[in-house]
Amino acid sequence: MDIIGELTTQFSLKRWQVENTVKLIDEGNTIPFIARYRKEAHGTLDDQILRELSEKLTYLRNLDKRREEVYASIEAQEKMTDEIAAALDKAKTLAEIEDIYRPYKPKRRTRASIAKEKGLEPLADEIYKQEKNSLSPLEMAAQFIDEEKGVGSAEEALAGAMDIIAENISDNADIRRRLRNLFFVVGVVNVKAADENADSVYTMYYDYSEPVNKIADHRILAIDRGEKEEFLKVNVTLDPVKAANVIASETLKPEGSPCTETVREAGKDAYDRLIMPSVEREIRNMLTERAAASAIKLFSMNLHELLMQPPVKGKNAIGLDPGYRTGCKVAVVDATGRVLDTNVIYVTHSEAQKESAKVLIKSLIKKYDVEIIAIGNGTASKETEIFTADLLKEIPNNKTAYMVVSEAGASVYSASKLAAEEFPQYDVSLRSAVSIARRLQDPLAELVKIDPKAIGVGQYQHDMPEKELDLALDGVVEDCVNSVGVDLNTASPSLLKRVAGINGSVAKNIVVYREENGAFTARNQLKKVSKLGDKAYEQCAGFLRIPESKNVFDNTGVHPESYEAASKLLDICGYDKADVKSEAVTDIASKVELLGGADKVADKLGIGVPTLKDIIKELLRPGRDPRDELPPPLLRTDIMDIKDLVPGMELKGTVRNVIDFGAFVDIGVHQDGLVHVSQMSDKFIKHPSAVVKVGEVVTVWVLSVDPVKKRISLTMKKPVVQ
Repeated sequence: MDIIGELTTQFSLKRWQVENTVKLIDEGNTIPFIARYRKEAHGTLDDQILRELSEKLTYLRNLDKRREEVYASIEAQEKMTDEIAAALDKAKTLAEIEDIYRPYKPKRRTRASIAKEKGLEPLADEIYKQEKNSLSPLEMAAQFIDEEKGVGSAEEALAGAMDIIAENISDNADIRRRLRNLFFVVGVVNVKAADENADSVYTMYYDYSEPVNKIADHRILAIDRGEKEEFLKVNVTLDPVKAANVIASETLKPEGSPCTETVREAGKDAYDRLIMPSVEREIRNMLTERAAASAIKLFSMNLHELLMQPPVKGKNAIGLDPGYRTGCKVAVVDATGRVLDTNVIYVTHSEAQKESAKVLIKSLIKKYDVEIIAIGNGTASKETEIFTADLLKEIPNNKTAYMVVSEAGASVYSASKLAAEEFPQYDVSLRSAVSIARRLQDPLAELVKIDPKAIGVGQYQHDMPEKELDLALDGVVEDCVNSVGVDLNTASPSLLKRVAGINGSVAKNIVVYREENGAFTARNQLKKVSKLGDKAYEQCAGFLRIPESKNVFDNTGVHPESYEAASKLLDICGYDKADVKSEAVTDIASKVELLGGADKVADKLGIGVPTLKDIIKELLRPGRDPRDELPPPLLRTDIMDIKDLVPGMELKGTVRNVIDFGAFVDIGVHQDGLVHVSQMSDKFIKHPSAVVKVGEVVTVWVLSVDPVKKRISLTMKKPVVQ
């Protein structure tokens, strides 16, 4: 297979783009490095396309490896023909290769193999020829009666021959391909209750059917889970007449023969006993794989938006980890996330304890000049939010606001070895409060410490193939960390190991070097870190920032390999590094135009135009954080109750999760409302992710409220005033 050509076609790219990208990948370069610092080589492809291309490259290489294995196996059996070789070369999927290999694959003992042992293969071949003037199948079979071989009658011989014909039909790659395609076009997914009287969340699927080509991915995942939990029974069916027609068109001779009906019967047996169960499994697997791929893509998208939420910088924070019996854990952290104070309050117990809690929190706010409070959304979160809103009303000229943050994964982190190393002096519950506060201050820096699967965005993540999910989510975390950049002198090992080219052990070595030698003052000091070689330095240097460095380039995304070009650019534009530090190079882009434009200047500097544009962007805003350009998170000082909601009410809310059929929005009543995909726009939209993103602040209107079931339906379509 021409893998480069295949990738070029699939991704609608130019051949040179794919060739250069594959070369960069094979040289051991990371995706963030390729995306950011080798734009000229691949034509400015983004990291998502590069990751998809890398994954497809691996798939096609594995496909070629399997093709070679099958070719070698058939050849070893001395059964290779030009037709088989051509079919193998032409196959573009693993299913096609396995279909070709099926007749030559070592099989366990089957009815057909037993019949062959009895010497009935010549009879099967003769019947399958369907010659016009042949004897009847039973007359032919009478010639194969052999007591010694266990063939006692013509009927037994004919039955054995039909078993052989049925297996040969089942092994026919063209028949399987056509039937598989037919399943996808006109097949039907049928779902029944395992027990109609059982109460479950799957009742809508207790008597359900939908065409294979129309069933939505989230329904496939729901049905799969219902079947796994033994509430549902599922099968995929195809009109038997249509299936019979496919088999007949491939097996029956048009001129007719005394053997035609026997071959037809063998074809029916092949379909019912061998092909149908096998192809049904394949269709189910393909649907599940497709749904899982879609869910992983959505999970990745949501995770990216969550990690890239704007940080609340320069503010001291209180983190509240709510609880009933054990109380609400309190942690105060400064603007850098350093723990200043901890405590426990009881807001769900007696009024006296609640008042005592208010006194404590007010004193902490005053003592540490706290401007933001982060409240975990778990057990007792509603009571804690009400407590906080009431407390803030009592503070004269209050400047403190709060936000309910997802505490998904906080308990996993707080009980981890990493948290124990970071906070050996605090118990597990207080570590959670610290994590919750830091999540509001800098979501990315805190959430990288947690297994992405535990963060709680997406759908059916626990049903996903673990290897594929881990690979995709790790890629998202890596891309987010590298697009933001990392402060080399403050980053934790958890954050550092997500930087391109740095693994866990090297990340720890960086921290050890920092502790033993003091803060880094230049990027090239990284070369002194144990186990951080030249290749790792090349991959990671551009993503690490040193605000304290004398060389201003060390606090930008300019790669050390481009420092000389950046210095020359400043010089020909009449600037120096001091101007960059004071952000006085505001018209550098216009000066480049006066010097003849980007092409001419890039050529003069010995770099490509994309690199020149990136350098200009970095020089305009050294140390910039791309998250600062996003709208800030929605902070609150008051709370409503679900009973306060009425249809038509306009509210501001934060998107907490995006799923296939809509989005859940936090509107400040401690119960997320659902905006169904049909309520997101007056225009048709293919998927909710086209309209909303996790963390986005949106305007919604209340459609309906069910306080008993705690269900809120929202719309993003402004109601028409009558």
